[in-house]
Amino acid sequence: MGNLAQALQDQVLVADGAMGTLLYSQYGISHDFESLNLTHGGDILQIHQAYIAAGADVIQTNTYAANSIKLSRYGLENKLTAINEAAVSLAHTAKVASERPVYILGTIGGIAGSTDITDPDLLTPAAIDASVRQQVEVLLATKAIDGLLLETYFDLAELKRAIKVVQSLTDLPIVANVTMYEPGVLQGGTTLTQALSELAALGVAAAGANCHLGPYQMNEALEKTQLPLGTPLAVYPNAGLPNMEHGQLIYDGSAAYFRTYAETFRQKGAHLIGGCCGTTPEHIAGLFAGLKSRQPVQPEINVQVRQQQAENQAAVARTHPFLEAVKTKKVPLVELDPPKTLRTDRFLKSAQALAEAGIGAITLSDGSLATTRISNLALAAKLKLEYGITPLVHVTTRDHNLIGLQAEIMGLSMLGLDDVLVITGDPAKVGDLPGATSVYDVHSTELISYFKKYNEGISPTGRKLGKACSFSVGAALNPNVRNLDRIPKTIARKVDAGADYIITQPIFDPQIAVDLAKVVADNDIQVPIFVGVLPLLSYRNARFLHHEVPGIRLSEDTLTRMKAAEADGNEREVGLQIAEELVDVICEHFNGIHITTPMQHAEISGALAQYVKAKNTAKV
Repeated sequence: MGNLAQALQDQVLVADGAMGTLLYSQYGISHDFESLNLTHGGDILQIHQAYIAAGADVIQTNTYAANSIKLSRYGLENKLTAINEAAVSLAHTAKVASERPVYILGTIGGIAGSTDITDPDLLTPAAIDASVRQQVEVLLATKAIDGLLLETYFDLAELKRAIKVVQSLTDLPIVANVTMYEPGVLQGGTTLTQALSELAALGVAAAGANCHLGPYQMNEALEKTQLPLGTPLAVYPNAGLPNMEHGQLIYDGSAAYFRTYAETFRQKGAHLIGGCCGTTPEHIAGLFAGLKSRQPVQPEINVQVRQQQAENQAAVARTHPFLEAVKTKKVPLVELDPPKTLRTDRFLKSAQALAEAGIGAITLSDGSLATTRISNLALAAKLKLEYGITPLVHVTTRDHNLIGLQAEIMGLSMLGLDDVLVITGDPAKVGDLPGATSVYDVHSTELISYFKKYNEGISPTGRKLGKACSFSVGAALNPNVRNLDRIPKTIARKVDAGADYIITQPIFDPQIAVDLAKVVADNDIQVPIFVGVLPLLSYRNARFLHHEVPGIRLSEDTLTRMKAAEADGNEREVGLQIAEELVDVICEHFNGIHITTPMQHAEISGALAQYVKAKNTAKV
């Protein structure tokens, strides 16, 4: 049969089934199966031999959880070497006794997200990678395995790191299997198509899926998947869904039913077909008998997947006018707070006046300072659908749990409200209902990534949404800090999550704009930044902002000028003048300005927006 990598390319191989299921049925334990390599080796050997007799060309060592992290649950980490060596020896004994060629895969299971590991330090990427390295080194030292099987990985990032660890130690072929939450999607909403593509790019010998899904749902997943060319597919479904009988998990999916999917998986392009939880030698014998040929089938272009990808790309490609405009000219955005009462006449007239002034969008806060206001989503829909005005909707993590947030995202998309600013939101206790509860199920960076998943047509849980959304997502930034050194990391984290642009808190010191521009240039930050400006109405207003509003600090010069203006009776004029001076400096370095309307005085925001726009026609 040659080496394993070549065999996987040339023919369809039958793999073995579950080890734990059989040990569970024999010994009634649901954990610590790997230690049985030392105490019940004869039983492990018989299981290997039964799978080979059933037709398995490939068997795996009983080492799924034989790593230092999982063995530590039972105080067995000091027996790691002995357990892994015994497992390989037992598989090798079964292989040698076989009358036909058999391949051995050294098995390593996913670790991240394990709920039975109580020490969080053991679940860091560095700790997990070190554990994988240690186990691989022991398996390789036996010189009796033909390849490595990395299986039951819910976390694609963890699997990719594990592959790199293995590849740093050996050239043996790797079979890499992810595990899906729902057919066709992984944890976090990554599609199986994308996951297999990324695994193929790492040069694994085979990539596929195992566990959690039975043959029906595994086949359903493959129908939604475009396989990468040149990388064999591995398929290891469960026997089906388990039942609970007398406190024990029982898989009763029949071997005859399992057999009916053998040829189906081959036709879908599978080169390696085995079983996971609940499968037995009878199930594998069914696979063996159900294959009409050992000739691999070239996967066809999946029209359904291609169509969905095209729709997603078209949705993402939809333009957002203010983001296009800010690339070449000065663009003012204006924030207008929703009313606190049901009287909306003034608000709507202000919005119309601002739109006529040619602003890029009206940004609608979501309960600023945790005060009760009309729903910004409702007002945004009214502005867009009835007045043709572009709204930019603030979405806070404060007011919605995970269910409500996702309902909000879908509602925004349904109404065509595609421009959002994700913020944490001021704590409820600072507002007009201090007894209200702040939710904070997710932080703002996570919520940004949620919006981007919806742009792929997938919810954060991995559910297919039927269509892709087309959100442009803004992130908030407070530049009013003593040291701007952390700003690049903050922006990078939000951009990595999917932020398309940044909107800052209002600044009142021109030097902050200069310093921020230097940080942006020095760190090659490419996303548009809309720097915040808030025209002051009075000295009293200035003192309130400086002393009582989180994230806002005024310069001493600004406070002094506003105090003098109070005495002179021209506070609004001086406040607008200060804002225009800030705009002058900001526009030397940035194209984006975000104007916060002071206490519903939209005429002041409109005047400042006109001042910004005039810079596009001013002579250089």
